[in-house]
Amino acid sequence: MTEHRPHRLKNRHDYVPAAGHDAFLPGYDLLTRVLGMNPAYRDLVAQAGLADGQRIVEIGCGTGNLTVRAKKACPGADIVGTDPDPRALQRAERKAKGMTGIGFTRAYAQELPFGGGEFDRALSSMMLHHLDEATKLAAARELFRVLRPGGSLHVVDVRGDALHGLFEDAGFDCAVVGSGHIRLAGRLTYLRATRPA
Repeated sequence: MTEHRPHRLKNRHDYVPAAGHDAFLPGYDLLTRVLGMNPAYRDLVAQAGLADGQRIVEIGCGTGNLTVRAKKACPGADIVGTDPDPRALQRAERKAKGMTGIGFTRAYAQELPFGGGEFDRALSSMMLHHLDEATKLAAARELFRVLRPGGSLHVVDVRGDALHGLFEDAGFDCAVVGSGHIRLAGRLTYLRATRPA
């Protein structure tokens, strides 16, 4: 298991912004609705089995659509969304204004600023396919580190089947738990990766 290193943010060009380019960010939420992501968010939250009292982290939260949906579905959970894009996080914070037990932290998935075993659940939606293989594996190892034994990661993504082996390499027990489809991007895969108890 890797030792946790202090979190160091890099320049703003070493991540993919929520909309692919800073200039497109104002239209990001409209794009997710047009693509049909709301049912995918709903299904992912349902599959995660969230419960009051749990601590939940989302990696690559963008403008906070999934983070806020998860909080509304389980008001008694403590939820934090992470993303390296400060502009997207500002939008996420506005969406969550007035809600308690929800927060947002600027962070990279491969270098999370949390202690080991802090979370019961982790969520990821349409983010991992943007990462190169080495960064995906580093992110998977970080998620393994921050989840408690018995905790689980829930993912929806395109090309999600390819993530199965990656999560197993990071130490998870992984299973494909569903599939779906969105406009333009095509087939979605839902995965559950559990840190062994």
